[in-house]
Amino acid sequence: MMLLHLQRIAVPFEYPVYFTEGVFSPSNGDLAAAIAAKEPRRRHRVLPVIDGGVAAAWPSLADDIARYVGARPDLLALAADPIVVPGGEAAKNDGAATAALQARLDALGMDRQSFVMIVGGGAVLDMVGYAAATVHRGVRVVRIPTTVLAQADSGVGVKNGINAFGKKNLLGAFAPPFAVLIDPRFLETLPLRDRVAGMAEAVKVALIRDASLFSWLSERAPALASGSLGPLAELVRRSAEIHLQHIASAGDPFELGSARPLDFGHWAAHKLESLTKHRLRHGEAVAIGIAIDTLYAELAGLCSQAAAAAVVSTLEALGFALWDDALALTRACEAGERGERLCVLDGLDEFREHLGGELTVTLLEDVGRAREVHAMEERHIVAAIARLRERAARRGAPAAAGATGAAIGATAAAGAAGAAIGATAAAGAAGAAIGATAAAIGATAAAGAAGAAIGATAAAGAAGAARS
Repeated sequence: MMLLHLQRIAVPFEYPVYFTEGVFSPSNGDLAAAIAAKEPRRRHRVLPVIDGGVAAAWPSLADDIARYVGARPDLLALAADPIVVPGGEAAKNDGAATAALQARLDALGMDRQSFVMIVGGGAVLDMVGYAAATVHRGVRVVRIPTTVLAQADSGVGVKNGINAFGKKNLLGAFAPPFAVLIDPRFLETLPLRDRVAGMAEAVKVALIRDASLFSWLSERAPALASGSLGPLAELVRRSAEIHLQHIASAGDPFELGSARPLDFGHWAAHKLESLTKHRLRHGEAVAIGIAIDTLYAELAGLCSQAAAAAVVSTLEALGFALWDDALALTRACEAGERGERLCVLDGLDEFREHLGGELTVTLLEDVGRAREVHAMEERHIVAAIARLRERAARRGAPAAAGATGAAIGATAAAGAAGAAIGATAAAGAAGAAIGATAAAIGATAAAGAAGAAIGATAAAGAAGAARS
């Protein structure tokens, strides 16, 4: 076959991230400025979609939005009354809800210059963002994240998606938002459990990117664990800034490669969410996943005992339980293997499949410094989980319930003594790129009245794939 043409495409992306207060206060111009930034002389149609949990906690929210839009008739117009969707993981588990929203966007004539304004937690941002990304191949989205996790992590990124066929984020799209506005007042509506759960992603990014942030988290753990709003707002800002810098500088914002540093601790977390049918919050599962991978790194000789101890003790001080009975669930081994295998271990294979190539797991070398590995020894994973169970027992946490014969700490799967999970590379992985563009999101700073806007710019500049 003969190469006819090598296509190269550069696609810049830019979106402001505002830290503001009273986002729907008529005197706060940040939202209007963000929407009208590229076309200041046009009237923009806006459709609000609100997380049901937020709507319940803030009964005047729909009226506040209508009042805000009504105060700027030259710039803004409501496409319809706000749509309220279920909050939490239920939003991502119901494909019918996504289809209904897509149908509503079509019925309202929302075009590629219209705005879907999402007010909610991370799951709602994911689901509604996915619906918007698939209507006309992309309706503009303004995100107003309302939880610690969404403000500190997912709300400032470029991913959208829903769960399907029993798998986390199986369906989704990479679609940078038009703008993000972070208002710490929404955190006042959160119960303590959700305030704590959201901090896991801040711990994650501190461990892989910023040792000083981890020290700050450790020092302020008592105040953070109590849900104190001042420290929480600072956590959100520092974590969001690091996430933006990583997306901007790591060279792979659309995850075309196999390395996913921001998914540190997530292979086990995603499986635990599935095993518990989302009884565990995403952040709670991530905290357990971080603890497993940190203890694994110690057992594998990658990081020191002191570093591992600091990570686990800080997670506990922040209020996380690092043991859940789902860790003890087992299944029968497959043909050629003997005994039983911990169900959570299947998360590694599912994670590799999600990566789309060679298994790549981020592990700690020290606080603030990480490395990638392409295989994990099952015996060390099992031992790390056993340590968490023993630690929970010493702390008085309830023992794992009814693990029908689950022997954690015994080498559950065949070939345990040195079996490396994920040592096999996926076919065609190493460099197959069909029409791929590699992107780099660069960070810019913009000032924004009531709140400084941290803009994330993405400059995609790829070696597009050659097709014959």
